[in-house]
Amino acid sequence: MEHGARVEVRLLAPQPRRGSESAAQVIVVDQPVWRADLFDRLDGSPGAFEAAHFHPHFVGVEPCERHWDKAVKAAPWEWLQTRLSDVADIVASAGMQLRDPATENEQVRADAGLIVSAAQSRAPMLCRSKQQCHDWTRDAEVAVHSMLGSLGRPDLLDRDRVSPWIPVGA
Repeated sequence: MEHGARVEVRLLAPQPRRGSESAAQVIVVDQPVWRADLFDRLDGSPGAFEAAHFHPHFVGVEPCERHWDKAVKAAPWEWLQTRLSDVADIVASAGMQLRDPATENEQVRADAGLIVSAAQSRAPMLCRSKQQCHDWTRDAEVAVHSMLGSLGRPDLLDRDRVSPWIPVGA
């Protein structure tokens, strides 16, 4: 079991304009391109980022195999800042393209520090209790239930540690 910060690069899906110039617009963040999982192992050393990896591309909505770059584990936040400073390269390496590469690359580069700070605020070593970890990952509860249901050795599960994610009566 792993926990920590996940950062994804996704492409906006163009939507038709609706209403007046002041009307609320539909924003669809859809096609996944790249993912960084800056994770610790629940049974590992806090802050060691033993499970930190990235997925340089997706096949549809499914991530490719994990890539284990030593730099991700050694300096995850610096690595993330460097990668986000050239999102055009991330997208091109995934075999995709930005609508306006120069502008979009500069926009992400300008915000890279804020994105990294947001990810750092969910660093695995900042999760101080099982309830806090659950609260931070509540949006992934369905995926966690799926993972728990597919364990080869459920008898080895630390049921106390994962109790907030286990449905009542399970």
